[in-house]
Amino acid sequence: MKRVFDTGNAAITEAAIIAGCTLFAGYPITPATEIAENMSRRLPQIGGFYVQAEDELAALHICIGGALGGLKAMTSTSGPGYVLYADPYGWALGSEIPVVVVNAQRVGPVSGITGAPGQGEFYLSRYPTHGGNFESIVLAPSSVQEAFQLTVEAFYLAERFRMPITVLADQIVTDGWETLLIPETAAEMKEMGLRLADRRINYGPEFYPATDAIDIPPVVLGHNTGAACSDWTPTAEGFDTEEVQWQHKHAYRLIYKVRNNRTLIHQYEQVGFEDDPEVIFVSYGSPSRVVKSAVRAAREQGLRVGAIRLISIWPFPDEVFDRTAKYLSVELNYDGQLVREVQRAVPKDSEVHFLGRCGELPQVAELVEAARALIAGRALTAVKWTREAW
Repeated sequence: MKRVFDTGNAAITEAAIIAGCTLFAGYPITPATEIAENMSRRLPQIGGFYVQAEDELAALHICIGGALGGLKAMTSTSGPGYVLYADPYGWALGSEIPVVVVNAQRVGPVSGITGAPGQGEFYLSRYPTHGGNFESIVLAPSSVQEAFQLTVEAFYLAERFRMPITVLADQIVTDGWETLLIPETAAEMKEMGLRLADRRINYGPEFYPATDAIDIPPVVLGHNTGAACSDWTPTAEGFDTEEVQWQHKHAYRLIYKVRNNRTLIHQYEQVGFEDDPEVIFVSYGSPSRVVKSAVRAAREQGLRVGAIRLISIWPFPDEVFDRTAKYLSVELNYDGQLVREVQRAVPKDSEVHFLGRCGELPQVAELVEAARALIAGRALTAVKWTREAW
């Protein structure tokens, strides 16, 4: 096992290489630019291809083209570029093309500022394109090591579900420096729990079967497959159609291949559940690190506090929200996004509260105080320019 001290961007790069990525196309944008820089250096070393695209739209289309040629492909960006992926992301969803998309979130809206973290694309990652009638799969790392592991996992899920997978990181994860373990043998990869899936080729005749099954090889053009690919609704053979019956079947597949196999996707961590917590923090990404410390500090003070950290955020893991309690969603935004799903998923007699920071992490002390206030039945207070709470 190789042990290095490096960034989340470097971790994502090495993970992609291990997962079999041989094509990267991207456009520079902070805080994801170092992924492109690292891939431009690493891919030629393994016989892969790096493409500097003219913009984000072109970058993802290039990755889709490479994937249709049989390559494993990845692109990376931040929020302003992620929204530009809408058209090609829809192509990849509708045509069931496996590709990995990394979004290093920074504070917004729009371009915001480049040097501060944000969590503004929670819902955008669920609905990254137009038209509806699909499910998305999104993974959210909270550390450099987890950025490595979830990038490998994203390639694995992309192949099994034959669809684009988003790794929804944030600036603290991608720019942060931490210890990173990189496996060097198959035994070490197994020890780390990494899952790998080889690229296979679908030789038809049914390229888009009306089923919720996974592990169907993706469509690859050429290679004597006779395959067809379009952003229009396909028949089973892949031909464009205007018949609504095929739209029904295709939409069913895009939704239920994910919903009916969600147990293969869902990952989350529960902390402080050894008793029946009165307050349960909910978070993902970098804020969850502070939340974990806050749970420890609160319990040392005799407060019954727990936490749920979402690792896979879409499809949303409703099943983990099965306790009646006071929930507090901790997010890197002021508008409250994750909290809306918590409100929907918790038992009906639960309370749901929100504490948001903009561009900086919350403090352990303020989270402990928030838990204390909720247990005592007091309302949380917003602090102008500093935090939003409700």
